[in-house]
Amino acid sequence: MTKEKTFPQKAPHSIELQVPTAEMGAAVARLIADCPPLDTNSTYCNLLQCSHFAQTSVAAFMAGELVGFISGYRVPQQPDTLFVWQVAVSARARGQNLATRMLKHLLARPGNQDLLRVETTITAANRASWSLFRGLARRLEAPLASRPIFERQRHFAGQHDTEMLVSIGPFKPRRLSTVTDIGASVLKKQQGRTMTIFEQIESSVQSYARAFPRVFGKAQGEYMYDDQGRRYLDFLAGAGTLNYGHNHPAFKTALMDYISRDGITHGLDMHTEAKAAFLEQLQQAILLPRKLDYKVQFTGPTGANAVEAAIKLARMVTGRHSIVAFTNGFHGVTLGALAATGNQHHRGAAASQLNGVTRIPYDGYLGPDIDTTRYLDKLLCDASSGVDMPAAVLVETVQGEGGINAASLDWLRNLQRLCHKHGILLIVDDIQAGCGRTGSFFSFESAGLYPDMVTLSKSLSGYGLPMALVLIKPELDQWKPGEHNGTFRGNNLAFVTARAAIETFWRDDSFTQSIQRKAAYLDERIQQIIRQQGDGRFSAKGRGMFRGIDCVSGEITSQITRRCFEQGLIIETSGADDQVVKFLCPLTVSDDALQAGIDIVEQSIAQVCAGIDSLPQARDFFKPRAKAI
Repeated sequence: MTKEKTFPQKAPHSIELQVPTAEMGAAVARLIADCPPLDTNSTYCNLLQCSHFAQTSVAAFMAGELVGFISGYRVPQQPDTLFVWQVAVSARARGQNLATRMLKHLLARPGNQDLLRVETTITAANRASWSLFRGLARRLEAPLASRPIFERQRHFAGQHDTEMLVSIGPFKPRRLSTVTDIGASVLKKQQGRTMTIFEQIESSVQSYARAFPRVFGKAQGEYMYDDQGRRYLDFLAGAGTLNYGHNHPAFKTALMDYISRDGITHGLDMHTEAKAAFLEQLQQAILLPRKLDYKVQFTGPTGANAVEAAIKLARMVTGRHSIVAFTNGFHGVTLGALAATGNQHHRGAAASQLNGVTRIPYDGYLGPDIDTTRYLDKLLCDASSGVDMPAAVLVETVQGEGGINAASLDWLRNLQRLCHKHGILLIVDDIQAGCGRTGSFFSFESAGLYPDMVTLSKSLSGYGLPMALVLIKPELDQWKPGEHNGTFRGNNLAFVTARAAIETFWRDDSFTQSIQRKAAYLDERIQQIIRQQGDGRFSAKGRGMFRGIDCVSGEITSQITRRCFEQGLIIETSGADDQVVKFLCPLTVSDDALQAGIDIVEQSIAQVCAGIDSLPQARDFFKPRAKAI
């Protein structure tokens, strides 16, 4: 009886990276077979990967088990180019950045120090691989380009999606192991300041710090300043948290006055002067003029907790469990809110089942001519549809993280009518779309809605201070004392600045008119950009000052936003594949700064498009199929 081959073992959960050997071929074959949708090869092929191509491949082991493998080879015609053939990570090792670590290990080997480029092929739908190689390009501070190389019909006879050749480089030969992320490398090189503390103790979960690698120390209005004094125009605005800009003078004065007289900072949900002043402003300037009658519940100071509270209350009041949520929706990453969120990147981190939600196509998801509220109505009217009567419908009027998808006003009205018809509660998540982002304080005002509940957070405090609440129709306020509580549900500092924000901007309609004027200019410029760039394949998204440009490909938007940052503009992406350039500038942005920011986006798009031979085309899922002969 032959003894089974064992591999080097380490302490539990530690991962060892090493050069593969031929004895590992069978284990590699099993790993790849367990990692769909990877194309499987013969075991003989895997043996060759582990022997003939060992120096350009890497194997990862956890407690003696093969949990990761990357195979590659030097391109014969370009010996300074490494072509990455396959990347496989077992389910056991996911969530540990193992693929990134293996690539870094591979490029840092002494024999690979002369490499100047990395290439691979990726299908359009392979989000994980796009994310991996975009991250590698950032770490190498190198350009990334892509073009079709093997086409679906021409090369695969329709049996396989088109493969894009992705090229990173040229980059400077160096040991990649010395670079932890783009933030560290750029700061060390350009700012002369070490990033030791961030490298040592901050979690790898950080994301914005990777995209905008600077240490920021000051902000005012629509501008941020790094610790070297460079100014950046901020079109991110705290992901929609700073609608009134950074450090608004009126808010800062009110806050400093409050602190200087030792005003209550933390009071749980006790009555305080700061809370009373905020509630009075909210009622007098926001609710009563709009003829809205709501109770105000202060939740934990995050939008996700407000969503959790609304879902919980809807289930308690109706006695039903299911919640209707929509494709591409985003409501937070705590488990209840995450169940209603569509994005697989966030859902995949739950490591548990996400139940209690019925997913329905959002407006436009099935094409422009299909009203998906009629589809939902059909499901609810059919006793055999398999869809239980829900407690509530949870909806964003404009889906921010989902791609700046704006529901039509008619669709929103139809949704409210459907809820009334079936006795379902309507919850509007106005966390990012509210507080003026679409032109009015609430994003649903132009549709004439009167939701049963509204969740608010982000720009509610006006100053970037944590604050969240749920507006609840009085008859639904059936909580028992303390049933949904939280230590920080009474942020008095946020009450102070939130009151100042309402008092400063919402006592009349002048701010609304200013937003609408700027929104018209933004729309005009976006339409101009998509007419001139993208070969007619780009499209405009959103409404009000909640806008985006859909560039079809997340790879293209990554290059665009990177160029914008190099020119002093902070702007992010959105959408299932990060394919939308997302405009979230402060609503108080000056006309000159708004124009300057859009100019940078326009220039960056033109530069990126000029370097692409063939722009990708959005996939049309509803194009009539040719009849079979």
